[in-house]
Amino acid sequence: MSNFKLDVVIHGDSEEAAASSPNRKVTVSETRNIQNQGYTGLTDRLFRGSRAAVGGNFKLPVEGDEKREHGPAVKSGPLISGTAYCISSCSMTLLNKVVLSTYNFNAGISLMFYQNLISTLVVAVFGFFGAVSVEKLNWKLIKLWIPVNLIFIGMLVSGMYSLKYINIAMVTILKNMTNILTAVGELYMFRKRQNQKVWTAMFLMIISAVSGSITDLSFDTKGYAWQIVNCILTASYSLTLRRVMDKAKQATRSGSLNEVSMVLLNNLLSLPFAMFLILIFDEWRYVMNTGVIELPMFWVAATASGFLGLAISFTSMWFLQQTGPTTYSLVGSLNKIPISLAGLVLFNVPLSVPNMFSILFGLFAGIFFARAKMS
Repeated sequence: MSNFKLDVVIHGDSEEAAASSPNRKVTVSETRNIQNQGYTGLTDRLFRGSRAAVGGNFKLPVEGDEKREHGPAVKSGPLISGTAYCISSCSMTLLNKVVLSTYNFNAGISLMFYQNLISTLVVAVFGFFGAVSVEKLNWKLIKLWIPVNLIFIGMLVSGMYSLKYINIAMVTILKNMTNILTAVGELYMFRKRQNQKVWTAMFLMIISAVSGSITDLSFDTKGYAWQIVNCILTASYSLTLRRVMDKAKQATRSGSLNEVSMVLLNNLLSLPFAMFLILIFDEWRYVMNTGVIELPMFWVAATASGFLGLAISFTSMWFLQQTGPTTYSLVGSLNKIPISLAGLVLFNVPLSVPNMFSILFGLFAGIFFARAKMS
């Protein structure tokens, strides 16, 4: 959940072009949205001052459109939202590493279930009291979303197991491979071509990943296998979500699907699938018999990671709306630096000079990739 880039939701929005037509008739769906325009909730307060919202939804800025009104509150918005996003993202990664490695907790699916349960309950409570706008679920929408959700579950579980066996710095570098898989997928699925700088950045990422794995003193075959699976599933998630998005909007009563509703869909639908996997892999027996669940601090860390998972969803939306996808992408790449350094220091990772160079080279490649995408 923490590594998914929300800029995928801004692509392929054909409704925007249709709305610009001066002679077009207003549809029943749009009439409902206009009637709901007076709704003000938690997300309205978060995004007030620079949103163009209808019925609780907000319009994300497109590439190059990052102009904002002048004023002290508006100028501080990107800084505050960006800081909140970076803190929640770094904290989530570190806490997951603590729960899985420091406490030697060998039930990644159970941890995912607990985190998603927390996110579901929080969003449901906010929606019940009218603090956020949540789309009413129906069977047609659920059927459309199930393939996305299955990939989402695999992405979270594989990410947790890779984090258990590999140090945070190497996980961060290997995650760059997701960008390559996504770009290739976009080329074949959406005929979206990348410029020469982007392909150069991808080549640098491959070099950093290969050299980093060769020089990794704490190399773990099982962990690297999980990370490869995670990269494939993460790329598949963003590509599949992009395809399902428009169909999902048509399956709702309002004709739209805001980000809060997507957070609820992903987390709520994951719960029965996670319970099924827990039974299949006999994790419930391990959880009931392991002594780590008797430690209060374990539950503090696990619960905090659940709240942080939800915080990442909201802060990333907030930051993306305050700035734009270009700045969001660049900050996401820069955010890997403190995560990697903190992981190396806090978990006493054995390092060699070549491995450190590979890590730094990979971080540079990630930043170069973000800059190339902006050009």
